[in-house]
Amino acid sequence: MEFSQFESINPEVFLFVDRRCFPDWEIIRKKIDFYDLTFVVGGKATYYVDGEKVTVEAGDMLFIQAGSVREAHTFKDDPMHSYAFNFLLPEPSNELRFPFETVTKSRITNDILNYILEFNRVWSGMQPGYRLSAKGIFMLILHRLLSNTFQNSPTTNADCRVDRVKEYILDNFADPLDMLTLSKVVNLHPVYLGKLFKNSTGYSIRHFINFIRVNNAESMLSGGGFSVSDAAQRCGYNDISYFSNVFRSIKGYPPSKAGMQQGLWTEEKSDIDTDGGFDSE
Repeated sequence: MEFSQFESINPEVFLFVDRRCFPDWEIIRKKIDFYDLTFVVGGKATYYVDGEKVTVEAGDMLFIQAGSVREAHTFKDDPMHSYAFNFLLPEPSNELRFPFETVTKSRITNDILNYILEFNRVWSGMQPGYRLSAKGIFMLILHRLLSNTFQNSPTTNADCRVDRVKEYILDNFADPLDMLTLSKVVNLHPVYLGKLFKNSTGYSIRHFINFIRVNNAESMLSGGGFSVSDAAQRCGYNDISYFSNVFRSIKGYPPSKAGMQQGLWTEEKSDIDTDGGFDSE
């Protein structure tokens, strides 16, 4: 499962509850046709999800997939306090399975809690446009949860040095970039950095640089006012042929097609033969 599967989701929160349970609180056993995302900030409760018993307490995140059978009871001597989001996904995403465990311990970080509290203020205030504002906040919550999940997945070995290199590339993608320059950013040997980056992300530094450059070039071409050669040079490519090949391999169509869709330009040839790509890994 990849993060990209969740890029276009459009969740609709139809119920949000600041749930302060009384001692006899319960949820009757029933199959649900929505997703239940609950953050526990106090007390304890026992849930049964498809017959499996789980206990949640302060700091835990509970996630129940749509289509599950759900039942719950709070602890009478320590009633649960939680914030619960019930949401739907429209077709064709309505059967998407999120990569969350039923219970994730210690998931409520300060930033997530701040998002939840802000959502609560917006949702309960019901000012004009509150649903749009609340939806934006909920999207931030999901993004943070998904980011944390994929970064901590067994197939992803997060490393702060890799993050630092990514930040440098994002800030300087239009400049000449090579392994020696990037290795100095994190004080690592160029060969070691190349292996570390590949092991941590699953792709090479060259691929990441090209991906960032091409995305920026596409934005320039789509916005109008730039020829293909202008966009290429402004995004770090001096060889128009190399740029066109890279663009096509990443986007699936040539940069000239983006221009033709706007009716503004055609692809130009360049007499500059310097390779604007990445020299080594």
